[in-house]
Amino acid sequence: MAFDFSAQLTALDARGLRRTRRVLATPQGARVTVDGRVCTAFCSNDYLGLANHPRLIAAAQEGAARYGVGAGASHLVLGHGVAHHGLETALARFVQLPRALLFSTGYMANLAIVSALVGRGDAVFADKLNHASLNDAALLSRAAFKRYPHRDVAALERALAASPARHKLVITDAVFSMDGDLALLPELLAACERHDAWLLLDDAHGFGVLGADGRGMLSHFKIAAPRIIYMATLGKAAGVFGAFVAGADDLIELLIQRARPYLYTTATPPLLAYALLTSLELIEKEAWRRARLTQLVTQLRAQVREERWRLAPSATPIQPLIIGSNQAALDVSEQLAARGLLVPAIRPPTVPAGTARLRISLSAAHEVDDIERLAAALNELQ
Repeated sequence: MAFDFSAQLTALDARGLRRTRRVLATPQGARVTVDGRVCTAFCSNDYLGLANHPRLIAAAQEGAARYGVGAGASHLVLGHGVAHHGLETALARFVQLPRALLFSTGYMANLAIVSALVGRGDAVFADKLNHASLNDAALLSRAAFKRYPHRDVAALERALAASPARHKLVITDAVFSMDGDLALLPELLAACERHDAWLLLDDAHGFGVLGADGRGMLSHFKIAAPRIIYMATLGKAAGVFGAFVAGADDLIELLIQRARPYLYTTATPPLLAYALLTSLELIEKEAWRRARLTQLVTQLRAQVREERWRLAPSATPIQPLIIGSNQAALDVSEQLAARGLLVPAIRPPTVPAGTARLRISLSAAHEVDDIERLAAALNELQ
């Protein structure tokens, strides 16, 4: 029987789950031109406002002049350049771990880590609200896949205790991307230590934002442990592109030897690695960006009235406003867009059924007036 693509698309429409793409004509920022209209955007993960920073643009231009555009080969053939190598060294220093390894995306990094470290006879334990890349990584690994209720460390501990698996790997978001809350890292690590499990921490939304100088979740909780595998992305707060894994020297060496998404992918353009060295400098030295984020989060939560809808508890730049139904979330998002305010409606399967929401993303590029305007519009629509 032939695939009926049209029927599948019609079914998505009926459930309010069809996605559409807006066309961005300007650099990323608080104010953008989308589909021919100037808008204020609350839908980017550019938390520190670095994606269009003049110094990063200049660094990328200099990197292109030095190293060209394409890497031309995988890292293990002839694609691993001095810019990549220097960035890995700088990232390891920044997160205060022995060694780091670059990947093209966070999705690829998670697939690489889990599939390289566990397989049949092993077990992966995952928070139910983890990012899709972590879930897909667990399925790809062919290890037993156990999911525990969101942030329920007691349930995780029971599952770890009952598991006869040869190797045990706990995987979790650090900052949950659709809720903005934090993993209970100290408790998770203690459970892993009691049951001889490894812990993979996906810090995509914490790197650059949390911790001393933006060093991320480990710094936020003042934790260092050899059984932690740390992953973070470089296209969000860092403002560029890519991802990295950091941890013990032997861990990184094993990934270089076994991680298929690393082995069989052309290296990222070296100019991006070169630009990221400047990004790390800005993250570390410009603390005012994180202070601005804290101020804007506090302002938003104080000014939005929670009458029909509620803000999920979050102290991060991810501020979810829970609407409920898919169509209602779409309607509110479109009404905001008509006012020149871009806030995406997030629906299943990205979030659980019945919890469709507006995912408000704040950036250091936003102004106080931007938050006031958004809060006033939300209060009027409630």
